[in-house]
Amino acid sequence: MQYRSFGKLGITGSAFGLGCMRFNGAASGDSVIDEEKAISLIRHAIDGGVTYLDTAYVYLDRTSETILGKALKDGYRDKVMIATKMPIDYVHSREDMEALFNEELRKLQTDHIDFYLMHGIRKERWEQFKAIGAPEFFELSKLVRYVKQHHIIKHLCFYLTREIRGGGFYINPMRN
Repeated sequence: MQYRSFGKLGITGSAFGLGCMRFNGAASGDSVIDEEKAISLIRHAIDGGVTYLDTAYVYLDRTSETILGKALKDGYRDKVMIATKMPIDYVHSREDMEALFNEELRKLQTDHIDFYLMHGIRKERWEQFKAIGAPEFFELSKLVRYVKQHHIIKHLCFYLTREIRGGGFYINPMRN
């Protein structure tokens, strides 16, 4: 396995990551996931050197994080970095943000998330996010203090569409 630096973050990860969006037929519409095979596949990838695993709350009818959490038992969690995503279509209040994040931690059976992504935010959703205080929720000066105190997110990531760039929400690179 080849490894690469994650930019200026000071960490190294595998050049190949494993996406946990589809397992054994889920791509073709099969809604029944063979958890044993999925767990075996995840562990095989980790044993082969994969260190970056990508999942999301909504993947596989909301079961991907649970399957990944099961796969990362027995010491496998210590070998990888997990990226997951805030399910923005389920967020209607600041309380929802916190509840969903805590649910993701529970499903992943971990006490921290390495990369927490918020992606696919359309202009109308961004306006709703602003109205419920999402920028303040993710405002880095407060968030960094909270996550450092509780050690629950190592890297917070955003993908902003062109429609909302320049909408008053900017993130400056963090330095230790």
